[in-house]
Amino acid sequence: MRTRRLWLATFAVLSGLTLAFVGGMYWSQHSPSASDPMPADDDPIAALYRVPVDQWPAPTVDEGIDWQPLGPLPEPPAGRDWTPLTHLGRQLFFDPRMSSSGQIACASCHDPEHGWTDGRQLPFGHLRAPGTRNTQSLINAAFMDRLFRDGRAGSLEAQVSIPLASDIEMHHTPAGAVQRIAARESYATQFEAAFGDPEVTYPRIVSAIADFERRLISRSSRFDAFIEGKHDALSDQEIRGLHWFRTQGRCMNCHSGPLFTDQQFHNLGLNFYGRPLQDLGRYNVTGKPEDVGTFRTSPLRDVAFTAPYMHNGMIPRLRNVLLFYNKGGAHPKRGEKHADDPLFPKTSPLLQPLDLSTEQIDDMEAFLHAISARQNRLSMRFVADLREQAEQDREAGAHDADSEIRR
Repeated sequence: MRTRRLWLATFAVLSGLTLAFVGGMYWSQHSPSASDPMPADDDPIAALYRVPVDQWPAPTVDEGIDWQPLGPLPEPPAGRDWTPLTHLGRQLFFDPRMSSSGQIACASCHDPEHGWTDGRQLPFGHLRAPGTRNTQSLINAAFMDRLFRDGRAGSLEAQVSIPLASDIEMHHTPAGAVQRIAARESYATQFEAAFGDPEVTYPRIVSAIADFERRLISRSSRFDAFIEGKHDALSDQEIRGLHWFRTQGRCMNCHSGPLFTDQQFHNLGLNFYGRPLQDLGRYNVTGKPEDVGTFRTSPLRDVAFTAPYMHNGMIPRLRNVLLFYNKGGAHPKRGEKHADDPLFPKTSPLLQPLDLSTEQIDDMEAFLHAISARQNRLSMRFVADLREQAEQDREAGAHDADSEIRR
């Protein structure tokens, strides 16, 4: 009898442990976790956006702002298919012989591994000369009305030409670039395929590189899937971030439309007027006092992969950017030194304290990741050959000859 009672007690304990284990396993597999999207009915804000875009809540924008609905990218102006001109442009884009030193290519500052930027606060160029502005991504440059942060280039062709001739960037000349590229017989076939004959000219070089840059288009993101009706593509947190972005965050004043930019120029208060880091921005292009310290609104697609941020690269992480805007940006005060200075810049009135909570900033950061999609990897096997050929040119003294042409 005693043995039977001991056996029954043991059986009861083992049964209880088994039930606890099985129940725990079931609960761990079927209960919601913090990282799982919540059902639509559990979050009232998310429910507002799991509907067609034209039924979303109205955005918070200032009077007179010409905002555009967030939406999918339009078809690229040059299409998506690559042509012989595109392939030639890619070759030239990665070729360090486009610089007088034979060591710097367009891709040195616009690296596909860094979202077509360089991941640095400021770039360096010829003889390691430091640049003065953070490198902007080339993603979706085909859609932009003006290029560079101050808008000084009106086309991709103009954008290609400026760094080539810059003393602190590629430090080359049109004649030097043509001579260097024409010296390689392998380019003759590519120029003939692209233009109908093998002649190498500077306008053709520029045209080819610009054509390649026009193909650097964002991939569809989870946000794109969401606005197409796949309402489980975003988590509730990301949808809340979308809501704060459109409302309390006031982001739609400047970051609207398919590109998340108004393509206008604004002063964020980071121009350091009258100080060593001074940058007058678009004023250097237009000469208009109202343009002092203004810079073009950056498009936000793929923004999670293009750190650091701002024209001077002084903000290292996306979250820090949100914190900067949450405080209302920077508003330098006019001191006695600039009391009567007609050029003293004024921070845009669109920047105001937002009073966003930590949780709201978390949500917005999650949303900005949701509008970012990694680019497809390009085949890079040809780059090693380009570097080897550039090294051969250096050993042959070709770069010394280029220096003579530049002088």
